[in-house]
Amino acid sequence: MKIADLYIRVSTDEQADKGYSQRSQEELLRKYCDINNISIRKVMFEDHSAKTFMRPEWKAYLLELRKQKGKSELVLFLKWDRSAVMRGVPIR
Repeated sequence: MKIADLYIRVSTDEQADKGYSQRSQEELLRKYCDINNISIRKVMFEDHSAKTFMRPEWKAYLLELRKQKGKSELVLFLKWDRSAVMRGVPIR
């Protein structure tokens, strides 16, 4: 079984109103993991703009990954624009 971390981000109220809320993103990602037999190690929630990667949760996650190599195999997010320029597996 693969192990994944989920990265969930919204940057505006409009995104939350249009179905990109943190709750809806988490539900869809969890469903994807269930269907694909992926274990979830960690769920990260962020409420910052995609203009920069100066996001507290993302910065803390990168530090954690450097210290704990091999704990997770995947970082999943719902849409490419949730990651800005990160690479990963889009769900939709």
